[in-house]
Amino acid sequence: MIPIVCIVGASDSGKTTFLEKLIPELSQRGYRIGTVKHDAHGFEMDREGKDTWKHRKAGAQTIAISSPVQIASIRTVEAEMDLGEIAGRYFWQEDLLITEGYKRSHYPKIEVFRKVVEAAPICGASDNLIAMVTDDAVDVEVPVFRFSQVSGVADFIEERFLKNRRKRRILVNLDGRRLPLKDFVEDFVAGGIVGMLSTLRGWKSPKKIDIFIRQED
Repeated sequence: MIPIVCIVGASDSGKTTFLEKLIPELSQRGYRIGTVKHDAHGFEMDREGKDTWKHRKAGAQTIAISSPVQIASIRTVEAEMDLGEIAGRYFWQEDLLITEGYKRSHYPKIEVFRKVVEAAPICGASDNLIAMVTDDAVDVEVPVFRFSQVSGVADFIEERFLKNRRKRRILVNLDGRRLPLKDFVEDFVAGGIVGMLSTLRGWKSPKKIDIFIRQED
């Protein structure tokens, strides 16, 4: 599974503003970044009266809207998906997944803190806190960065999660969970698939191949 870093903090602490600076900093270094915004109270992306809203109200479990430059989908779920499952199902091609929220998860967290918003940080030593972003004096045992030190936070994330991470040649998901592959298995599977597909009409040496296999009962 790709590395996950949660940006957490009290409401109005500046999480979104900081992410708006951190994401392009990491992207400019060549990393593909995915993000997840956590909403503990539920959300509504569709506007009432729109066609996709009508589709969902009619009973569609999954709806999507597509344009020449982007696509979005909304899926009805019975219960909130685990963050690891979200990463496995929807962020195959990214190098790093950054979340805004998920303060109760077990994943590594960077807290954005402002004393004028919250009297004390919301994360403690047991919350897998790895760093803090604040301009206030805080007594913590993790690296502390000022709001202006965006590149410093990017350096920290890169060194800890990205620098020595091998880019996998093949990714396999089993019902939304990543299947670990040893290097020789990865090379064997990828080589075999490419070898067979390259004999077919229409093969044009693509950079990426997507294969979906449904196991029938």
